[in-house]
Amino acid sequence: MANAKKKSDEPTVIKKYANRRLYDTGRSSYVTLEDLCEMVKEGHDFVVYDAKSGEDLTRSVLTQIIVDQEQNEGQSLLPIGFLRQLIGFYGDNLGPLVPNYLEHTIQTFAKNQEELRQQINKSIEGMFPVPNLEEINKQNMAMFENAMRMFRPFGASGKEDK
Repeated sequence: MANAKKKSDEPTVIKKYANRRLYDTGRSSYVTLEDLCEMVKEGHDFVVYDAKSGEDLTRSVLTQIIVDQEQNEGQSLLPIGFLRQLIGFYGDNLGPLVPNYLEHTIQTFAKNQEELRQQINKSIEGMFPVPNLEEINKQNMAMFENAMRMFRPFGASGKEDK
């Protein structure tokens, strides 16, 4: 899978055929959802188009990868409460704000995750305790709680989820 990324800045084009097979036009070979999952993890960009209609299927294929990961890995990243709240935003007047907000939040989380990894590596190298591990965890939790409050304007539910 290491040679899946093209040398240009253009994403790899994947064509999805009626028989549900996925064809990587960059490598001229068929791929699986597992292959695409690895491409994502390795940072390779791709787009998926319906081979017949040309419709962009990237979102639905990425969603299918998430569904498969949630079922197969035994490590759920999407808590049921989060999924219910997310579903509740479909058709809501705040719905259009959700994608940008979630993208920003996950980017911030990824940045904090990298800082945490660096601190752990430093502590292992020097055999010193991680000084800010608890503080980073508190910041992440506070950020997430504030995010959820933002999407409950005026205390709509009247309850606090704890």
